[in-house]
Amino acid sequence: MSSPPPPPKLPLFLPLFLLFLLSTTTTTTKAATKAATLPPSPSPTSSPTPPTTKTPSPTKAPSPTPPTTKTPSRSIHSTLDPKQLRALQSLDSPTAKDPCIQPSPRNATICDSSSPFRHLVSLHLSNCSSDLSLSYTALKSLSTLQSLSFTNCPATPTRFPLDLALSLHSFTCIHSLKRLTGVGLSHFINLTDLTVSNVPVSTSGLYVVLGNMRKLRSVTISYANVTGYIPKHLLSNLTHVDFSGNRLKGKIPSSITLLENLESFNLSSNALNGEIPDSFGDMISLKNLSLRSNSLSGAIPHSMSAIPDLAHVDLSSNQLNGTIPKFFVEMKKLRYLNLENNAFHGVLPFNLTFMKRLAMFKVGGNSNLCYNHTILSSKLKLGIAPCDKHGLPLSPPPAKDDSSGDRSESESSDYDDESSDSNSKKGGHHGPNKVVLGVAIALSSIVFLIVFLILLSKRCG
Repeated sequence: MSSPPPPPKLPLFLPLFLLFLLSTTTTTTKAATKAATLPPSPSPTSSPTPPTTKTPSPTKAPSPTPPTTKTPSRSIHSTLDPKQLRALQSLDSPTAKDPCIQPSPRNATICDSSSPFRHLVSLHLSNCSSDLSLSYTALKSLSTLQSLSFTNCPATPTRFPLDLALSLHSFTCIHSLKRLTGVGLSHFINLTDLTVSNVPVSTSGLYVVLGNMRKLRSVTISYANVTGYIPKHLLSNLTHVDFSGNRLKGKIPSSITLLENLESFNLSSNALNGEIPDSFGDMISLKNLSLRSNSLSGAIPHSMSAIPDLAHVDLSSNQLNGTIPKFFVEMKKLRYLNLENNAFHGVLPFNLTFMKRLAMFKVGGNSNLCYNHTILSSKLKLGIAPCDKHGLPLSPPPAKDDSSGDRSESESSDYDDESSDSNSKKGGHHGPNKVVLGVAIALSSIVFLIVFLILLSKRCG
């Protein structure tokens, strides 16, 4: 009986070829995985930082310390009058150093050069303690002062000595002293500068305070809850008047236009009514004007065009009517013009060149005012409607028709695409992931090996 034929033997090179493929696949997969986990290599343009080597600094031999000679300590003797020194101490002002030589950074002091003792001529108290009490005796000893100033100093108010009141040329009280009286302020008859702001003043009117001040040049009584009327007779020497934030009523007196030296005039946030005086242009030195937030009516007086240096005009939030005068265009120094929230009508008489010259321009809130759309673009957002052919306001165009908005959206989408491209470049993704590529190569090798073995077995069979 014949034995069955032996199974066909695979050629010797086949196992070797199989081992070679497996080793190649394993090596490729490991290399791909390792490359994926490694951090990105620096760009060719960035030069590596050279290692810093610390060079030992040469040790310096200690220099011989000169022998110290002790000088006898001397106590600081103030050159200020002893009575005024005690007054400063009672006002919680540091006196460890001579106030005439090294004043406290919180309380500024200036002294004269009299002898044997110097005297205070200027005192500024700021950020005082809430329990500070002004002593009448202390203030009486400060009767040499010419300037007295309180800022954020909520001290208990007291009566000012007459000697001090008469010596003062400047008095400032801002967020301080809790309250003042008009009669008390009226004693400062030699003042050239009076500033009272955010402090209630108990008085029946401004004339009680200002009636006897013949030397006054600058006056600010603002947010002081003052009632009454604007005084008809103010000093012609005044250069600054600020009565804003009170409860003043009535009309602006025409006599105010006699203040030909006035440079700044602020009556904003009161209850004034009536018209702006026709002779307003007589204040030829005026630079800053604010009549905001009152109940003024009528037209803007044409005489205002005669004020050559007018730079700031705020007539907003009133009941002014009529057309906006064109003379504002001729004011070469005008930089601030606010006419919003009034009852102006007609066509806005300004062009783009004029508006670009201004630092601030507002005309919104005038429902009967419109602009010529052939001269001004709707992109200016003036707060008023364009005019029709009859010079009447049209309804504002819908927001969706704004070409600038469409353009901005398209531009933003273009920038988004560019940013996404740049982000992908920054991430370092140039083609498929290396791990995926290694796995694909390994699977392809295995499939190829299986097909090869099948074909070989068939051939040998």
